Amino acid sequence: MAAPAAGGNGAALAADARGGSRRALSRLLTAIESRTPVAEEALRALYPVAGGAHVVGVTGPPGGGKSTLVSALVARARAADRPVAVLAIDPSSPVTGGAILGDRIRMNGYAGDRDVFIRSMASRGHLGGLAGTTAESAAVLDACGFGLVFIETVGTGQSEVEVAAIADTTMVVQAPEMGDEIQAMKAGLLEVADLVVVNKSDRPGADRAAMQLRAMLPLGDEASGAGDRPRPKRPEVLLASGLTADGVPELLATLDRIHDSRAAAGPQAARLGRARAQVEGILGDRTRAALWSTHRRAETDALMERVAAHDLDPYAAADQLLDQLRLGGDDGSG
Repeated sequence: MAAPAAGGNGAALAADARGGSRRALSRLLTAIESRTPVAEEALRALYPVAGGAHVVGVTGPPGGGKSTLVSALVARARAADRPVAVLAIDPSSPVTGGAILGDRIRMNGYAGDRDVFIRSMASRGHLGGLAGTTAESAAVLDACGFGLVFIETVGTGQSEVEVAAIADTTMVVQAPEMGDEIQAMKAGLLEVADLVVVNKSDRPGADRAAMQLRAMLPLGDEASGAGDRPRPKRPEVLLASGLTADGVPELLATLDRIHDSRAAAGPQAARLGRARAQVEGILGDRTRAALWSTHRRAETDALMERVAAHDLDPYAAADQLLDQLRLGGDDGSG
């Protein structure tokens, strides 16, 4: 195993992570979450060798058993000797900003397997069920040889649709007990689904829930979908149990089939959505850094005070700040 990089050099840290050092990979993901210069240097080195992994977004309401189902999928993938990684997005601690549920604990049965990497990431107030650096973290895991990457969202309700913009395939997990709540999901999570899974299929009502979902799922359009990507004319609905592993082999095979069919059709529009999300995130970070940099802080604060006093509307303030950035040519990276 390669020795971890010394001195915080991003390129060396990236090389060590690609060389198999799990310690280096963990340090790199921490640097990415903290948005450090080391992380940017490492991402610049790793990005050209990424792009081969199948990134699966796993979302759905609380209580659906997402973590248990992902764990069962990991086990199935490992039985086929496939390296697999999991990014489990957890709510943030209001005190430290760190993840407070800790899916690594829930999946600690894989602690000794070097071809499984599980990382809990704090949402840190980011909306949409993700963390702000999820896409970058998935790219790093891709570059480090994990051909299957699961992104498990927080699980806070039907607003968790952002994962569809950064995942190749979006899997929505439901539970039989949801009943009428499924109707409320129709205009939310179900519209971004490539695949819907009724988990806990060993419980009463699972077949009925699957039948309801099949009846209500939108027909969709192959040329459109979340993140401007193709989607099935009607997402498949499968039954599975993360607890007993019933239906899990079929579920993994279906995920592979969806991915393979899209790859055969050419470059995936989903990856354009992911690229857009990443570039927009970087632009946002650099714009904020530029606006609040030391030499602009006073004028930015003055504008905020005028908006607070209703002497200036927020749109005019935003226009003025953008004009200042254009004139100053500051990208916020310094």
